[in-house]
Amino acid sequence: MLPFVIGILTGLVAAFLMKLSKNSVMRFALMVAILCISVLCGLAVDKFVFHSFSLNYLLVGMAFSATVANSVPEEELAPTLKLYSPILNLSLVIVIVNLGMPLDYRLIAGAGLFTAVYIISRAAGKIGGAYLGGKISKAAPAVTKFLGFTLLPHSGVSLVFTGIAVTTLSAIDPSLASIVSGTIVAAAIINEIIAVIVAKFAFKLAGEIKE
Repeated sequence: MLPFVIGILTGLVAAFLMKLSKNSVMRFALMVAILCISVLCGLAVDKFVFHSFSLNYLLVGMAFSATVANSVPEEELAPTLKLYSPILNLSLVIVIVNLGMPLDYRLIAGAGLFTAVYIISRAAGKIGGAYLGGKISKAAPAVTKFLGFTLLPHSGVSLVFTGIAVTTLSAIDPSLASIVSGTIVAAAIINEIIAVIVAKFAFKLAGEIKE
């Protein structure tokens, strides 16, 4: 829970100071500065409490970002995020490339029951959840029918949380960590071949793209 506590507390401080500022450049500087402070808080906890790198800094950043995004008025946040966008894009590229480095396409050949169960369960959850959510919220028919299919491709988020799970399991049972890693890697590769095509057709059927 510590990453969430650190992220939320520093996010509240950042949001409070950003709302006091009328200049988007100053808000941007405050957000980046306090984001760095949130990382330093995590490092301090790791050094003086755990005496090792134990906290998950991705969760610190996610909690910080969610807090700021939900606390700062949209008209003030939008210009700030426009300034932050190049840093965010570069950071995402670095994270995804770093996560993708261990991926081995040869794992497809060894993909077994766990991978099949994962792919089918994930697809059922995406499609069924989007359909149910669309019905409950009385969304447009195109959203209810096709949104779930557009969510099928894997993204860096799944790889991020796979990394978290593998890191946690490695200290408990390395064999389980290996199963999780192999399952998700194989599923990600298979999904990126199939699910992207399915998503494109879903966008066409929903009328979102013409070609």
